Amino acid sequence: MLSSLTTKKDIRSFSVTPENLTGEKGKGGMAREGSASWAARELGQGWKVNPYLVIKPGETATLADIKGQGAIKHIWITEVLPAGRLLLLRIYFDGHENPAVEAPLSDFFCNADSNDYRQLSSLAVCVNPAKGMNSYFEMPYFSSFRIEVENIGENVCNLYYQIDCEEKVLPEDTLYFHARFNCVNPLPYKENYTILDKIKGQGHYVGTYIRWGVKSNGWWGEGEVKFYIDGDGEFPTICTTGTEDYFCGSCNFDVGGYREYCTPYAGLHKVGTTDAVYKAQRFFDMYRWHITDPVYFKEDLKVTVQALGWRRDGRYLPLQDEISSVAYWYSDTLDDEYFPLPDKDVFEL
Repeated sequence: MLSSLTTKKDIRSFSVTPENLTGEKGKGGMAREGSASWAARELGQGWKVNPYLVIKPGETATLADIKGQGAIKHIWITEVLPAGRLLLLRIYFDGHENPAVEAPLSDFFCNADSNDYRQLSSLAVCVNPAKGMNSYFEMPYFSSFRIEVENIGENVCNLYYQIDCEEKVLPEDTLYFHARFNCVNPLPYKENYTILDKIKGQGHYVGTYIRWGVKSNGWWGEGEVKFYIDGDGEFPTICTTGTEDYFCGSCNFDVGGYREYCTPYAGLHKVGTTDAVYKAQRFFDMYRWHITDPVYFKEDLKVTVQALGWRRDGRYLPLQDEISSVAYWYSDTLDDEYFPLPDKDVFEL
């Protein structure tokens, strides 16, 4: 990537913020009235008059509605006061009626319980002090994009954000970015958890975030992550050796107890607290980016994970845990059939 900085580019850079909602050239910081009018009352226009959006309960705020061709390069966002999963993020491309990205805002940034901040440092997503949430996934669009946040909670939320974009000509074979949330509580006995299903077209899978709530004592991560690719039936093409192995750890993440880690491509970046290492009611946040090793598909894709622990006599125990996830991928279509977001009472923390 550093080598790409040494050549000329026919690209226009722009950013969308509450101080420049259109991203137009020379139109930033022009507000005379806004969310911080009181603080800027003695200074006036150009002095941080509208740095955040106020989203009332039940409202949907449009963060950006941009026409043209190019790509979103970076999203930074933070919420005041914490609303977490009660803010829903949706991103639409090229006038399509269904969002290509739909997830609780906090989950999209791998931080489901936003009241329990934990730093995350990776190539694709960073969560920095004090909960500055960043995405570096490139999100191309051929004619337009729109980003919305819906407040399904009962409190007013102030949202600061910056969406950094490039206006440029895209190659014809450019793919669309997608992200989709799913959750279950509890997982039915002997059923696999579905991370992603009903995905059509050609593309590649690039990442997984899982928040795992353990409801039984003992180790919980023996389950295999499975990728069913291009018509696979009962058995997948890719089958991993265990949950912690898929997230690039090993042996229960246990180094005298659970060990958190944050790397460019994978991590166990949050372990919920309890009095003992292997007691129930702990939560684990894990991410895995397939940046150098995308999972390619030409027709369809399904991704699952088993919830598997141990019985005391050395037999596997299918678990009934609380699991939620966000899947990230690129494909050449916006016509996938997605499972709808569940009622907020299912996943509200």
